[in-house]
Amino acid sequence: MAGGQLEKLLIRAYKAPDFGQASLVGSFEAFVNPNEITLSYEMEYDSAQGSGTTGSRMDFKKVKPGDMTLNFFVDGTGANGRPLDVQTRISEFQTVTGYNGDIHRPNYLLVVWGTIQVKRCVLKSAQIAYKLFRADGTPLRATIQAVFTDAVADQTRVALAQDSSPDLTHVRVLAAGDTLAGLCQQIYGDPQLYLKVARANGLDSPRAVPIGTRVRFPPLLR
Repeated sequence: MAGGQLEKLLIRAYKAPDFGQASLVGSFEAFVNPNEITLSYEMEYDSAQGSGTTGSRMDFKKVKPGDMTLNFFVDGTGANGRPLDVQTRISEFQTVTGYNGDIHRPNYLLVVWGTIQVKRCVLKSAQIAYKLFRADGTPLRATIQAVFTDAVADQTRVALAQDSSPDLTHVRVLAAGDTLAGLCQQIYGDPQLYLKVARANGLDSPRAVPIGTRVRFPPLLR
């Protein structure tokens, strides 16, 4: 709570995966903040089994995109002093999180609330349950159970993962003070591999690589 105001969970919708301000197309504010947030993630392994064995190596492959489950409550009875039209709010949620004909796919979403890490995601699934009705069938209460899944660009995901294993390909943009030998020490633990890196990148002068050069550091055998 800031300045006496209760901060509400907010979903912002974008039409581009860079989440730039120019691509913002709408937002949805929770009527009542969720009292539970469920985060789930899954590791993927190669479970190849060796001949004559009863177990498997379970070699690690990757971390799959994670899911976040939220439950939204919409109250149109006016009991909390904020009367609203339930169906209108449901439609707003569907518009913000759903299919966007301009980009021929669902919107890219940012879920923001308090101090939780900003979630870059897309809607994976949603269930809407209407709980109370007027005599004419108008819904007065509803709950939305929504599952969002990670939607992070490859470049961003690699940066966030900060993988440092020498058996992975790394990409660095040389900054002031960087040298191929120094970066080889960081990545491979062996500065002498700088010549192999230079050859892999077609660099003629491995000791004088300009600042801003994008360099690939592939898996190398010492």
